[in-house]
Amino acid sequence: MINVIVELSKYVILTLMIIYTFHCFYMVYKQDEEEKRELLRQQLMMIFFMDFTAFLVIFLKTGDFNIIIFYLEMMVFFAAIQILYRIFYKKASLLLLNNMCMLLSVGFIMLARLDLQAANKQLMIVTAGSAIALLVPVLIRKMKFLNSLTWLYAGIGVILLAAVFLLAQTSYGAKLSLMGIQPSEAIKITFVFFMAALLSRNVTFKKVVQATIVAGLHVGILVLSVDLGSAVIFFVTYLVMIYTATRKVSYLGIGVAGGSVAAVVAYQLFGHVRQRVTAWKDPMAVYENEGYQIVQSLFAIGTGGWFGMGLCQGSPEKIPVVKYDFIFSAICEELGVIFGICLILVCMSFFLMIVNISLQIKNPFYKLIALGLGTEYAFQVFLTIGGATKFIPLTGVTLPLVSYGGSSVMSTILMLAIIQGLYILREDEDMEIERHRQEAAQRVRERAEAQAKRREP
Repeated sequence: MINVIVELSKYVILTLMIIYTFHCFYMVYKQDEEEKRELLRQQLMMIFFMDFTAFLVIFLKTGDFNIIIFYLEMMVFFAAIQILYRIFYKKASLLLLNNMCMLLSVGFIMLARLDLQAANKQLMIVTAGSAIALLVPVLIRKMKFLNSLTWLYAGIGVILLAAVFLLAQTSYGAKLSLMGIQPSEAIKITFVFFMAALLSRNVTFKKVVQATIVAGLHVGILVLSVDLGSAVIFFVTYLVMIYTATRKVSYLGIGVAGGSVAAVVAYQLFGHVRQRVTAWKDPMAVYENEGYQIVQSLFAIGTGGWFGMGLCQGSPEKIPVVKYDFIFSAICEELGVIFGICLILVCMSFFLMIVNISLQIKNPFYKLIALGLGTEYAFQVFLTIGGATKFIPLTGVTLPLVSYGGSSVMSTILMLAIIQGLYILREDEDMEIERHRQEAAQRVRERAEAQAKRREP
């Protein structure tokens, strides 16, 4: 009977995910606010039923009552965050909030299936991060001086990265964390604020050079620490923000050429880089060593097929560091490649929403912040999934909100809170423009009435 439930559950979960993904894109074209609210409520119900089905299956397969306790704690968290946002931020983007809850749900399901202790720790970090994040939108709204702290952002980033390079222990061939914290995750935010503050006013050649020097320091220290995934994310974000601020294709071309040369140099200098490229080119040839991770990842995805093996039916634990770098492979093995594609589409809709918010913001500082944070999110998703599927060499970064990792999930939640704050600012700008329009229309009417009275005999 349990096997029948497990078999049916994967189709239920897949169906809910497909409908949820369709709603993400369908709502973009809907103008009717009442219909949007109804679709948002339906999304919440889909998240609820997906979580209920998944955790029921995990409990039936493991018989561990702690799974039920974790599920209840998780649902309390989701209910609290949904209610609190509706109370304190009536102008917040509920679709952005729903997508965050959906991605967290997928991550919690897989972590609970792989390692319940890790899932509990992740839930604690997510809860703490969300509590802090609830303050961020109002701070973004009130702190008008953020664009004047340009060099403070740069100094914080360079000093923290230098501290990691000098003091951190090497783990998996790279220097990543200091006292259990990965500073590069938080510095993603300060780096975007630095670039936005520097380039939001009077973008001169001097400022482009300054931005390039500071970005080069960030990327260079990360390369020396062999944190190549973060280095690539910082570099791509720098290119996108420079091009957006200047609109000069020549800067983009020079940046791409310089990055290509730097990649070749890194390949020649670092054996760690050469190992990853070798594993990417032909993982079966080095299966016993460098290629073991990627081969196991590809086996997992291929074994799952379109519809997956079902929760607790596969062997994702055979993939090294599956909770961190290869959670997408575990998802595809047990929930199916179609589910994995839907997950990618949800991440894409996330990014498109952030870009849309950026395009609608009038203030250039906030516009660049939204675009920079969105670029970091999207490119990190690309690196993680691309590495797990052998589309690109492994870079050792996590899938935002889904993979296990305290620093990563905390920084992503804070990034999304900043985006929520910018979304609310955009709403305020629209209301202010509408108010000025109505006042101008009222003045025109008053002048017309005054002229009409003067013409009367």
